[in-house]
Amino acid sequence: MSAHGAAEVPWLDLADPAFDTNGEAVHAARERSWWARTPYGAAVLRHREGAALLRDRRFVQGNARWPEQNGIRSGLFHDWWAETLLSLEGDDHDRVRRLLLPAFRKRSIEAMRPSFTALADELVDGFAARGRVELVGEFAEPYAARIICRLLGLDEDHWPQVAHWADDLGASFSTDVAAQVPRIEAALDGLSGYLADVVAERRAAPRDDFLTTLVQAADAPPEGTVGLSDHELSVALVFLVFAGMETTRNQIGLAVRTLLRHPDQWRLLATRPDLGAACVEEVMRVDPTVTWVTREALEDVDLGDGLVVPAGGVVQVLSHAAGTDPAAMTTTGLDLEAAARGERPPHTGFGAGIHHCLGHYVARVDMAVALPLLAARMPDAECDGPGEWLPASGNTGAVSFPLRFTPT
Repeated sequence: MSAHGAAEVPWLDLADPAFDTNGEAVHAARERSWWARTPYGAAVLRHREGAALLRDRRFVQGNARWPEQNGIRSGLFHDWWAETLLSLEGDDHDRVRRLLLPAFRKRSIEAMRPSFTALADELVDGFAARGRVELVGEFAEPYAARIICRLLGLDEDHWPQVAHWADDLGASFSTDVAAQVPRIEAALDGLSGYLADVVAERRAAPRDDFLTTLVQAADAPPEGTVGLSDHELSVALVFLVFAGMETTRNQIGLAVRTLLRHPDQWRLLATRPDLGAACVEEVMRVDPTVTWVTREALEDVDLGDGLVVPAGGVVQVLSHAAGTDPAAMTTTGLDLEAAARGERPPHTGFGAGIHHCLGHYVARVDMAVALPLLAARMPDAECDGPGEWLPASGNTGAVSFPLRFTPT
């Protein structure tokens, strides 16, 4: 509803797998109104209103409602989803987040930067002489999976199976999630069983790694805090593996596609690796893997212009629409140097508030390493066919992305 009546408010069919959250329909709707109606509640399309909503204490993270919105009211996936960090609120959320936080401290991640660089170079060495690469299977997926294995202390040789489980869990964010439940639940069963065995090993033979630290904190938490049960530990670890791998893998493919559409920026990045961090922010602003961020109202909230969100109602902030809002910046095109100068508003790709992505610094550093290195070693890269892409709604990214370039 709007001040001019429901007919004046745009309708965006986010539930349609063919709908493009980066497309002209969204841009046209943003020109007409700062919000739109969708099958998943209202959608905020402009940056100022979106940033305010994500920090509004009258709302909580709205992802807990996702299975129910898709007709999933029981089962392994339904129950696991309700207990992930995305869904938890209040004391439970704070307790779990505090226990996981040591793995993601800035100092710890910075210490791994040389390891990320060596891994990226190793993977590019595997295809550089061929002059062709399928970027997802040969770079983005092994890079993301092996980093999460190193971060948590998992056997790096197991990365293909870990990646397979994480891929299947990625269907949790698809607009056809109801049809994907058997696949998701098989992955949940497999990955949780694998991690339970690793946890048992760390209890029997502790190592100097994050997983051992987490197990010890769960078993003997700091004074005044409650540790994690084995079930809570399993839920948390499965979510860390899946979310940590999926986001980086998808965003690398999207970032390279975006940069290749702006060859001047790709060439600039090849010669200016110092722009890597700014590049991550810029590509997440214009082509994010997380296409919308959800909030649920704790009470009836009147956001103005006819938008009243009832208690329990959900609102989506469309990431691309907010990130490219002309009212929030002087230019909206891809510009790494402008991003480095701080001339861009913050994107919503990592969420905001108390639910700001726990692993954001890992994703920022590993992509800031990978993208300049890819540009430097494939300066004349171009698409070698259309590839295969997930729908540009829900969480999106490349399934396959072939490139060709001059062999080195």
